[in-house]
Amino acid sequence: MSIPQSGGGPIESRDQLAAYLEAGCKPKADWRIGTEHEKFGYCRDTQKPLPYEGERSIRAVLEGLRDRHGWSPIEEGGHLIGLEKDGANVSLEPGGQLELSGAPLETIHQTCDEVNEHLREVKGVADDLGVGFIGLGAAPIWRQEDMPLMPKGRYKLMDGYMKEVGTMGTTMMRRTCTVQVNLDFGSEPDMVQKLRVALALQPVATALFANSPFLDGRPNGHKSWRSRVWRDLDPNRTGMLPFVFEEGFGFERWVDYALDVPMYFVYREGKYIDALGQSFRDFLKGELPALPGETPTLSDWADHLTTIFPEARIKKFIEMRGADGGPWRRLCALPALWVGLLYDQSALDAAWDLAKGWDAETRDAWRVAASVDGLQAEVGGRRMQDLAREVVDIARSGLKNRARPGLGGMVADERHFLHALEDSIETGMVPADELLEQYNGPWKGDLSRIYEDYSY
Repeated sequence: MSIPQSGGGPIESRDQLAAYLEAGCKPKADWRIGTEHEKFGYCRDTQKPLPYEGERSIRAVLEGLRDRHGWSPIEEGGHLIGLEKDGANVSLEPGGQLELSGAPLETIHQTCDEVNEHLREVKGVADDLGVGFIGLGAAPIWRQEDMPLMPKGRYKLMDGYMKEVGTMGTTMMRRTCTVQVNLDFGSEPDMVQKLRVALALQPVATALFANSPFLDGRPNGHKSWRSRVWRDLDPNRTGMLPFVFEEGFGFERWVDYALDVPMYFVYREGKYIDALGQSFRDFLKGELPALPGETPTLSDWADHLTTIFPEARIKKFIEMRGADGGPWRRLCALPALWVGLLYDQSALDAAWDLAKGWDAETRDAWRVAASVDGLQAEVGGRRMQDLAREVVDIARSGLKNRARPGLGGMVADERHFLHALEDSIETGMVPADELLEQYNGPWKGDLSRIYEDYSY
């Protein structure tokens, strides 16, 4: 979840809303990669989730990172709720999941170095506290009531509202984790093509990274339960967005969509003001019930854009949101997949050729099938395993064309970061399949073994 935005002046005309998005356009030389990943923390002896306060807690982990590794604190209401350093942030998800929002970097080599350094820092602090962290798409055993809500005003407001607009919002907040990548666009047409590819092929990422086959201590019938959760969260702000594929889509159409998404809050002087269900259109007219007579700033607009949760979304960049959190090796594979597809024009064109003939029903069918069956999914007689092979082949060619070397030139490009996905395609097994195999085999149905065998 995002931290409050800042630095935006008053909105004097509606044109500024699209201009805010358009300001994200960058020349190709300035395109960057920002990777985010979440993980669950727990007490090693009890295997219970971490509380916010206490000797073994989320706060203690944040304090350890602050004191031992030079991170600067971010506080809200006297609570330590995040850290920042060198363009990166460490933040808390609603149920105490720890998230790294990485700095914008030039290559996946740098991204992977950043991920590795972060996980080493976290593990060092956690080991001294008797704490562990594990990368999964959904908490496998913990119940809803086991997961404490973190002391952030945004989450307190969302928690109550989620219960009114869907059936799984509070589950998403407390019991899911993801890995995401944020990528740039060069122009409005470039954004349109990239967002269409991102949405259409997001189910491929869901299948390849599926890693949440358990809930409440038993198999749940899905390879990606996290993806299932997002389908029943809030229809006003989730989904595959058919309008993105309509003729004439661009920044203005995204503004229209975002203005129709009900608000959560307005952030003023360190506090979240309840604007649940209210209209940003009314805010523009000075008629927001939460702040009568006041009109929004661009910071308010930026905040509002962070409350929209489709499978891919735009702000001043594009976020890929369809993958489960997972093991260390796969955290570098997600940016490799999307950078390969979107940052080379020939690869982007080839990816769009794969999906441009699909209608909205087909795209939705792939989304559901990926959630349930992973690489074993089929839609219209086509197998996800075959589709994923084509997609990863295109990504590989895109990374080859990028030709960004690593290790002082010893590695020619970034293609090796796709190896984990290539292995899955060859075997047909994604992390969820491996977990189920362990559960039904060596673990003999004892799901507590997951913590010892799969923690970072």
